[in-house]
Amino acid sequence: MEQYRIRRVRAALLALTAAGGLLLTGCGGGDDSGASDNAYDGGRKGYAPAPDGEQHSSPDGSDSTDGDSREVAPDPDYLSTFALDVDTASYGYARRTLADGRLPDPDTVRPEEFVNSFRQDYDRPDGNGFTVTVDGARTDGDDWYLVRVGLATRAAESADERPSAALTFVIDVSGSMAEPGRLDLAKDSLDTMTNQLRDDDSVAIVTFSDEAERVLPMTRLDGHRDDIHDAIDSLEPQESTNLGAGVETGYETAEKGLREGATNRVVLISDALANTGDTDSATILEHIASERREHGITLFGVGVGSDYGDELMEELADKGDGHTAYVSDEDDAREVFVDQLPRNIDLTARDAKAQVAFDPETVKEFRLIGYDNRQVADEDFRDDSVDGGEIGPGHTVTALYAVRHKPGADGHLATASVRWLDPASRTPHEESGQLESEDLDTDLWDAQPRLQVDAVAAYFADNLRSYGAEYGPLPDTPTLDELSERAHDLARTTDDADVTRLAEAIDQAKKHGD
Repeated sequence: MEQYRIRRVRAALLALTAAGGLLLTGCGGGDDSGASDNAYDGGRKGYAPAPDGEQHSSPDGSDSTDGDSREVAPDPDYLSTFALDVDTASYGYARRTLADGRLPDPDTVRPEEFVNSFRQDYDRPDGNGFTVTVDGARTDGDDWYLVRVGLATRAAESADERPSAALTFVIDVSGSMAEPGRLDLAKDSLDTMTNQLRDDDSVAIVTFSDEAERVLPMTRLDGHRDDIHDAIDSLEPQESTNLGAGVETGYETAEKGLREGATNRVVLISDALANTGDTDSATILEHIASERREHGITLFGVGVGSDYGDELMEELADKGDGHTAYVSDEDDAREVFVDQLPRNIDLTARDAKAQVAFDPETVKEFRLIGYDNRQVADEDFRDDSVDGGEIGPGHTVTALYAVRHKPGADGHLATASVRWLDPASRTPHEESGQLESEDLDTDLWDAQPRLQVDAVAAYFADNLRSYGAEYGPLPDTPTLDELSERAHDLARTTDDADVTRLAEAIDQAKKHGD
């Protein structure tokens, strides 16, 4: 069994002074967050994120962005910094794989995508930016706690209030897409979505198999919905998967149809199993990054199929300042194409990053659960040239930490801050929330239901990353039997169909351990 390895905190670190003149907007976090307008409250012994100009790196001068979150952090280190992410594809693909009677490859399991697949009850801001909620609960182990950092954007606007959209759909029509639940599901979903887009929105369609084809140039929906439906209905599976050609032609089409003042986005629908043409991911990735830099065209990746190129699709979305989702059935398709995609047409924050500063007087050690490939060097938190995450309205981002409290210590535990650029002016803003030791007196399984759901999702992911072993590397990870019981109880308590599906996925994973 792999032993867990934790980021360690050196108690001898000196307190940081506050960085003045922070540009802060938005509302405070939820009632449990103690959110304030400053990263450091002079009335507390709080520890702010690194002030402007201070460097925090390993003794050899390297930063801490490489490796996964199970690695021991450079010492000294009591900061945790990462780019925000709203991907959910890892969880969707794991559910599909388990339903097919297989365990997912541990390398495709990303705990943050499991957690971010579930609804939260965080307070939301009135305008762009975020609220910050920081809470947690005590787990069963000695001095171990689960700390939750919750970030929420404003509620999604009605369809009439969002910006116009110019969407280029790049659709895989290779032979593998003939499998039920791939191209057929995508076509039905696109038909439904087309009916819901506004008259001033535009749609283009590019397909790719052994070659790429522009099926429909950028076309306004006003008066042309039938033409768009006809183009969708004409899609049929063909031969190989020339993903590189599809991406290149898709971005060329998006560039030709670029609309000022609109949200310009490429939506890639594929199993991401490139097998002909330019299969070099580096070339494809650079093309996407270049289009994002020069024209502001972002990417939304939609994965399909029982065999799925998870790693490539995630890399494509990261380079394209977008995110990924996975579709395995009609419920998933409706959520992605009818609910998520219209919600992601608007942006509330660009290059968003989070930084959590743990207090070395109260925290002995900690570990961020997931976000392995989203980590940012601590000193780059306020470097706005460093890429973060693009987040739209109606979203929440949750990060969980396993935290070991110093025996007998009391007082301030952590400060969580989020920094982002206004999507229009690119002015930087920050918002922060505080957590005190006394806020963690509740046992985890007596805490509010949504925190329990997050814990079950994270523990389940950690179990899957440990090859289905009875215990994963997280401290106090419950067995799959225990997680199943918790999930079914929570499904009844929350009356949430998504939590019911989580319980069913855990039950399917249990079969591999029986």
